[in-house]
Amino acid sequence: MVEILAWGSSFYLPAVLAGPISGDTGWPLAWVVGGLSVGLLVAAIASPRVGIAIHRHGGRPVLASAALLLAMGHVVIGLAPNLPTFLAGWLVIGLGMGCGLYDPAFATLGRLYGAEARSAITTLTLWGGFASTVCWPLSAFLVEQVGWRNACLAYAGLHLTATLPLVLWLIPKAPALATGRDMGRRVEAPLTSRERRGFLLMAGVLVLGGTVMALVSVHLIALLQARGVALAAAVSYGALIGPAQVGARIVEMATKGRHHPLWTLTIAMVLVAVGLAILALGNPAVAVALILYGAGNGIYSIARGTVPLALFGAERYPVLVGRLARPGLIAQAFAPSLGAVALTYGGPDTAYAILVMLALANVGLAIALWSVR
Repeated sequence: MVEILAWGSSFYLPAVLAGPISGDTGWPLAWVVGGLSVGLLVAAIASPRVGIAIHRHGGRPVLASAALLLAMGHVVIGLAPNLPTFLAGWLVIGLGMGCGLYDPAFATLGRLYGAEARSAITTLTLWGGFASTVCWPLSAFLVEQVGWRNACLAYAGLHLTATLPLVLWLIPKAPALATGRDMGRRVEAPLTSRERRGFLLMAGVLVLGGTVMALVSVHLIALLQARGVALAAAVSYGALIGPAQVGARIVEMATKGRHHPLWTLTIAMVLVAVGLAILALGNPAVAVALILYGAGNGIYSIARGTVPLALFGAERYPVLVGRLARPGLIAQAFAPSLGAVALTYGGPDTAYAILVMLALANVGLAIALWSVR
């Protein structure tokens, strides 16, 4: 529930509210949607420090701060009299995203369960996959019944009355850090050359994966329509991605960690690349393509949390996850605008080609990570 509300009230919020906000206020739609990019950039700036805070104090106070920040941000947006105040609200929401989305949650689980956190990470992403399924209809209902401003205030209330108590009551206090100079040196020591190579490769995976995800999330309908798919059919096809993500996560959960997380990452990248290639070729099997893409994206969410745990160990996991989150969040912030430029000046064929090249490059990075296993 915590991750569902965190994602649904931040990353997935503009998909439903951007149109009503722009129509009601007259603010340019690009700036309204750009609030999410502002939030992602703030989250990127904050993420390394969030990782350090989780390492030192555990995840409970950080996730509780996320609930408070998200609530505050929604209050600012809901009461915003002008566009600058609206964007200021996204600055606050961005801090909440930096403290409360998957990467801080993964770091929290790593801090609590150490090397045994893989199954908990898988379970978390399984339920987190329902964020858009739950919150898009909820947002649409609230906008229709009480307007977009009160919808934002309602999300603020949910964070204060549901998310915050759940974090404080159900997330256990992190165990005390091991003391001693040896432990301190292990955590603070610079990465070895092999670890540095693994870190850079994983950062590259997150940058390319975040770029592809953001491009598809924002521009999928336009890309499908460019291939002659009617709007209603494009929306129906897009709806296949969510169930495919959840289904793939269930399969991953059923394996109970019997294979190395790099297998999960490699398979995820291959599925994403194959799905996008089918779309780019104009193949009529649009449904199959999006199911493959959704399945790959679903287990990619798991791999981004479990691969660093396997490569770098539990001691430094929260700190390194915080550092790794920054480049991926920056990529997600700029990707939709870059995709719009590609569509406007290069057309859909150029946009498809970019997606396929990015996905194939990520397959190569995933394979390269095997060398630092």
